[in-house]
Amino acid sequence: MKSHSSTLLAEVRTFRQNHPDVRYVDLIALDIPGHFYGKRYPVEMLEKVAAGSPLKLPQNAVLLGAQGGLFKIGDYCFNDGDPDANRRLVPGTLKPVSWESQPLGQMLITSDGTEAPIEFEPREVLAKVLERLQHKGIHPVVAFELEFYLFDKKLDNGFPQFARDPLSEDADDQPNLHIERLTRFGDVLDDMAQTAKDQGIDITVITAEIGPGQFEINFGHLDDGLRAADWAALFCRSTRGVALKHGYRASFMAKPYLQYPGSGMHVHVSLYDGAGNNLLAAHQQQPLRHAVAGCLELLPHCMPIFSPNHNAFRRLGGTVNAATRASWGFEDRDACVRIPESDPRNLRIEHRLASADANPYLVLAAILVGLEHGLEAKREPIPPLNEDRNSGTDFPVDMLDAVRAMRHQPVLRDKLGGEFVDVYCENKRQDHLAFQQEIHAREYRWFL
Repeated sequence: MKSHSSTLLAEVRTFRQNHPDVRYVDLIALDIPGHFYGKRYPVEMLEKVAAGSPLKLPQNAVLLGAQGGLFKIGDYCFNDGDPDANRRLVPGTLKPVSWESQPLGQMLITSDGTEAPIEFEPREVLAKVLERLQHKGIHPVVAFELEFYLFDKKLDNGFPQFARDPLSEDADDQPNLHIERLTRFGDVLDDMAQTAKDQGIDITVITAEIGPGQFEINFGHLDDGLRAADWAALFCRSTRGVALKHGYRASFMAKPYLQYPGSGMHVHVSLYDGAGNNLLAAHQQQPLRHAVAGCLELLPHCMPIFSPNHNAFRRLGGTVNAATRASWGFEDRDACVRIPESDPRNLRIEHRLASADANPYLVLAAILVGLEHGLEAKREPIPPLNEDRNSGTDFPVDMLDAVRAMRHQPVLRDKLGGEFVDVYCENKRQDHLAFQQEIHAREYRWFL
């Protein structure tokens, strides 16, 4: 513990030396809906925390709904006295914030690794899955890909407007994959990439996607699943901030336009043993088939994680490369689970179902549990789409059905934790019901 504190203290002091104009640091963590919460600390107080002073925040901050409200979930929030819970600083995440109007820093905090971790904190859920896999000699290597849209900074009566092409001043309303779009929006994209790199994120490929103003950013592969999910979470925060600085609004909303493709979170996962051998490639890739079968078996029960809100369900079965059933295939982007072409050393799955606004910690935890379950159950998967274009199993396409499918699934309760499953399902159920408590103008047009 002393060595750990010394490392953190050195990190804070080095940061202060390199950024003497920074007076405050945002200590942030991701809640269940995927929003950051936290506190803004004077940098001198951060040194005390790094040296071992307690860092406490309300436990129930993790339970906030999509709009920040609290729901009654068991005894949480209203019958528990709203207790504090210990958090700790995540080493290596203290970085400058360049998109704010004043010099600022930020650093991730978490309850995992404390004496009493919060069972339903997303980062803690993933940490437990990774720890269990490590004890079994399974070491994941992970890479995220995130799609997002750029919009004009100003909304039109609450509706998004197409991003303005900085060269022509016209709306970028032409869906395409043209490389020229990367040039036209080069200033903001370059700033997004550099800002992410300043956060310690390994940005690789940038793609102009099919939707108008839609882009995709790929991250490097990591043998640290927690850090990979940290990157995805931090990238969303910095990208929104950089976009506003350039006069745009960046959104990871799953389906902002009905007529254009939605935005997804694609996750590449390979599994290795302690000697560095690819577990999926062994025995003529039989473990790969087992892992795929496990993913597909649990996928219908993980839909509240992969599609975490009403809008995310709109993305499914829509336009390009959005699956309508739990399926898999080799080099097939219509599949939920795609097997990219690769050599045996790099054999992996690409899980393509999650929406871009899903919680990256929980998405990765759900995928890893599916792979783990498949390797243990050793079942054969359904035929790949390459052999049968109609292959696939149904999954829920409505939040309430999805919550019912998840709540009592025994494998998920065992491997993700029964307390987490109960809390998460109730959070999503109540969030969905709260969303429904508004009469849209269309209802008056149709039924008044």
